[in-house]
Amino acid sequence: MPKFFPGLLAVLLLWSGMTWAACEPDQIDIKNDSAQIRFNIELAISPQDRSRGLMFRESLPNRSGMLFVFDPPQPVVFWMKNTLIPLDIIFLDRAGTVTHVHQGAIPGDLTPIEGGDSVFAVLEINAGLAARYSIKPGTVMRHEIFSQGPAIWSC
Repeated sequence: MPKFFPGLLAVLLLWSGMTWAACEPDQIDIKNDSAQIRFNIELAISPQDRSRGLMFRESLPNRSGMLFVFDPPQPVVFWMKNTLIPLDIIFLDRAGTVTHVHQGAIPGDLTPIEGGDSVFAVLEINAGLAARYSIKPGTVMRHEIFSQGPAIWSC
């Protein structure tokens, strides 16, 4: 039977507690081969919240965003009507895996931005951050909304 040193046991207990505390409803963690980063988010779950989104806002704090949830997964199209700040729009499946990224959506532009046929969530962040953090198809995100799917990186 292996013996544990008291210090090692304390580190293991602390680490396991941090794993459970890692998921917060107002944060999303993003991980890929190049980066692991946390964003503060607002959730847009109701049709009213999703409809308004980030419209009429003059700024978005760095490493912040809005997470739109579409349950069940469905075809999703975004546009930038009444949106005053440039955004990167990141489309995800139920497991929290990025399926499509639209970089640099132009404020006020009414051109449809299609995300695909089976979108579960969409993350909007400041334009340029998807490139900075190498967010692309295959990047995974962790948030409690992805806990019902076959999450690769679960809470």
